Amino acid sequence: MASPELPLTRDRIVATAEDVLRRFGPEKATVVDVARALGVSHAAVYRHVKTKAELRELVVQCWVDEMMPPLRALVARKGPAPKRLRQLFDTLIGIKRRRAAADPELFAAYRSFAAETQSVAAAHVEELVELGAAIIRSGVEEGTFRDVDPVATSQAILFATSRFHHPAHAMEWANPKLDTIYDDVWRILMEGLSVEKKSRVAKRKLPKGRSLR
Repeated sequence: MASPELPLTRDRIVATAEDVLRRFGPEKATVVDVARALGVSHAAVYRHVKTKAELRELVVQCWVDEMMPPLRALVARKGPAPKRLRQLFDTLIGIKRRRAAADPELFAAYRSFAAETQSVAAAHVEELVELGAAIIRSGVEEGTFRDVDPVATSQAILFATSRFHHPAHAMEWANPKLDTIYDDVWRILMEGLSVEKKSRVAKRKLPKGRSLR
């Protein structure tokens, strides 16, 4: 049981909720159960977290917040857009798989709660789309990607690769052929998005003011 002498904060409540989830499963993630684990009254917890739904939303938000920094760092990094876009999705997939393997109880709870916390899940997807769009936008500017709508294209790639990173498909991640399938899907996606090398060379050689027809 956690010490009631420590200051009661939202972070401490969420950390305790995660411990409760690991030990007892998603059904025990209630304010009363967390208060019991903290050794405080449920009224004390209610001053920070009003409902079970809010508690679950905080758990999912914490999970998302821990996942995003390495993905954001990739967008800020310099380098060819095709390479960075692949790294973005490789990193996303790697994070999800590692967490599913290292903390299966909490991952199962996250998967269950994500369906209940639509606003957090939607914001998470929106940020993932924007991270991909930022890289695609730079690829259009550098001439490695076709002149596409970066946001729509990023969203399409995110959904096309969902089997490899969406928690709903976690049971498939142990498939030894999955990485090969991912490589094949990625190759097809990039064949549609990338500008052919000879076209890029031709664009660089055009006289100023001329366009490639």
